[in-house]
Parts: sequence; C-alpha cells; structure tokens
Amino acid sequence: MEFQGKKITVAGAGISGVAAAGLLAGAGAAVTLYDGNAALSLQEVRAKLGADFNGSFVFGEFTGELLQNTEVLVISPGIPTDLPFVTELKRRGVPVIGEIELAYLFAKGKLVAITGTNGKTTTTALTGAIMRTFYENVLVVGNIGTPYTALVHTTDDMTVTVAEISSFQLETVDSFRPDVAMILNITPDHLNRHHTMENYIAAKEAIAANQTEQDACILNYEDERLRAFGAGLKSRVIYFSSARVLTEGLFLKDGAIYYAHEGSKEYIAKTEELNIIGRHNYENAMAAIAAGLVLGVPVPLIQQALCEFKAVEHRIEYVATKRGVRYYNDSKGTNPDAAIQGIRAMAGNTLLIAGGYDKGSDYDEWIEAFDGKVGYLVLIGQTKEKIAEAAEKHGLKNVVLCDSFSEAMEFCTAHAKKGDAVLLSPACASWGMFQNYEERGRIFKEYVNALQEE
Repeated sequence: MEFQGKKITVAGAGISGVAAAGLLAGAGAAVTLYDGNAALSLQEVRAKLGADFNGSFVFGEFTGELLQNTEVLVISPGIPTDLPFVTELKRRGVPVIGEIELAYLFAKGKLVAITGTNGKTTTTALTGAIMRTFYENVLVVGNIGTPYTALVHTTDDMTVTVAEISSFQLETVDSFRPDVAMILNITPDHLNRHHTMENYIAAKEAIAANQTEQDACILNYEDERLRAFGAGLKSRVIYFSSARVLTEGLFLKDGAIYYAHEGSKEYIAKTEELNIIGRHNYENAMAAIAAGLVLGVPVPLIQQALCEFKAVEHRIEYVATKRGVRYYNDSKGTNPDAAIQGIRAMAGNTLLIAGGYDKGSDYDEWIEAFDGKVGYLVLIGQTKEKIAEAAEKHGLKNVVLCDSFSEAMEFCTAHAKKGDAVLLSPACASWGMFQNYEERGRIFKEYVNALQEE
C-alpha cells in the first residue's frame, strides 16, 4: 500500500494511534488524527506527536467532511469495527486497517506473533528473552506495551520482532504474515466486543491465515479447537502439550520439558529451574522454546534464558510476605480462564480478591477450580453480585462483598493468618474502578509493601 500523499485518518488518540500517526506522517501521508472524545486536550495530544508533525486533528463527531477526505482508515485496537463511521467507510470501499497491519507493511526482518486468550504477555516476554541470547536486534512490541508502529522504523533485515497480538488487533489484519505464529489457547473472552465465540475464534485464527509452507505455527495440542485448526494449515505446525508425551513437539513429563523431533527426544529444562510457577506457565515456556528452535537459537542459550527469566509484572507476581502471609499480584487475570491459572498456582489457603468490569463472562468453571483453596472470596466492582450468586450456587460460604478496593484489602489483611496467601486475581477487567489492570496491580503492591510487620 502506498502512503505518500494519501489522505489517511487515524482513529484513536491513545498510544497506538499516536504512534501510527507519527509513522504515517514520516512516510509522507496527509494524516488526520481523530478521537471520539471531544474533551481531549489538543495541546497534550500534539505534544505527544512532536513539533515535526504537520497533520490535523478532529475530536468528537466523525464529520461528513472527514468521511469525504479519508482514503485510508487506520483504527486503534480499542475501537470496535462496527461503529457507524467505520461501517460507512467500508461501504464506500475505503481500506480499513489496524495499527498492527500498518506496522507490518513497514517492517523488515523476522516476525514472531503471539496470541491466545491467556499467557500472551508472559510468552511474549520470554520469547523476546530467548531471542536476545542469539540475535542482536530484538524488538518486543504490541499489546505488551510498546506499539509496533513506534519501533518499526528501527527494523532491518536482521531484526527479530516479537509481538503480542490481541483479538482486537487481529480483526483488522489483511496481508499480515508472521514467520512464526502462536496461538496459546482459546477460551471465552471479550464477547461483549466480538458478540459470538465464533467471531472471537476467527479473530484469533487470523494470525496464521496468510502463512505459507515457509512459516511455522505453534499451537497448544490440549486445545481441541487448535488441534483441529492446525490440521488445515499450510505452515509447519509445532504442538506443545502439558498433558501427554508427543512424538513431535514440546511436552512436559515428570517435571521436565522435552522436545521430540524426527524420532529423537531432547531434554530442555526442569520446571523447578524456572522462576515462573504453574502448569500454564510451563505451557507458555514450551511455546517460547518452540519459537526459539524455529529461528535457530541454540538449546544452551534457550536454557540460559529460561533460567534467568523472571515472572511478568501483574501475572501471578509474588509481591512480599508480611506477617507470615504471602501476597500475589495477578491483576492481569482479567477473565475467568486466566484467573483459574492464578488459583491453581496457589499452594494452600487463599484469600482471593476478585471482581470488576462485566465483560459478559461466566464464572462457574473458575469457581469450580477453587478446589477448597479459597478461604474467603472477597468481591469488588460491577460483577460482585453476579459472582456472589455463582459462588452461592456452588456452595461457597465465605463470600464478602466490598464497596472499594481498599475495603477488600483491609478485610484480607485483618483475616489472613500465618501461612495463608492473599491473591489478587480478579477474573474481570479493571475498567470502572481503575484505568487499567496495571494501575490495579500497582495499587495492590503499594498497599502490601506499606504493611508493617508486627
């Protein structure tokens, strides 16, 4: 796609939109940065783009004039693709792409793209760490924090880019074709955005849609949908499993990870050597190992990266032990399936803080996974009554509803006994009480670190 002289509207003035607008302006496009929030400060947004940015700004209504003057629309991942102005531009035949697709059109080098309902951030960070043991120029971008478009101008033919890709971002890909794709798992999430599970699955599977025989796709063998999906791919498929021994692929057996390939079995690492806990994290590690193997990283360097890697912030992150109570921050457990992994990683009696924004999730399977570990279920946010009803249905007695996060923390610190754990693993998004899950996790850690020892 040619951008020089094109009238391009970038929708969304957040971190992704600002990065995309800057990239396009540098490529000679006539850029308009649009955002539906009319209260945004033009001065603050302009300052993020720098003095060299010569585009225009529209905040509030997507006007008829802007519709007429848009030759390409680039939308940020937070903007639904069924909004009226997006639908109208599509009807007019205007190309609509996302920030990830835009970056891909500019990118050089190798690309590892990682998606899945849960585990994306840990796997992306670990894959980046593995690649950095062998490659000089490695970028870790995408949903993990740094927009792909913000760094794509630094890529060359020797660059390896590792990108965390969300279902929102995958809705708007077209020519996107990673050298290595990963789908870690697919469980219900974001159905308020995608409307149906079928739409959500289709978005995830788009990560491998353009791959050829020269590419590789890494899939979780224990996810039946992904096993069936892999059977129809053109690319080389590498499976990983935490439940069985595979004749081809990565598998977990007797506390160790192995790689089976062409009739041989190669030892990779013992799980006790890793600084991440839980079966789901061993699955994440196997996926990252597979990506390293595909791109030629020697096994000793992979082993080095595995042993040195620390848990990602906000994902079953050990915070501190205060008064004999262990505190864990799993604020990134923003859906029930992710939160299942959090509670499974706990070893004993746990006071669990949960609840938040309602994404239309079902909480039954999550509550069933408590397995007698949850001494108190402490609920906050929009979903607290909904979760409490589900807990009552499953016979859970010690359910506490709190009006604020601080009240929940105070309850836990007052009732936790020596040897217990307090786990923040909300099973819900943070919106409504916090700006994002990072803020929620940060506040949790600040509270814990401020606790005085007796």
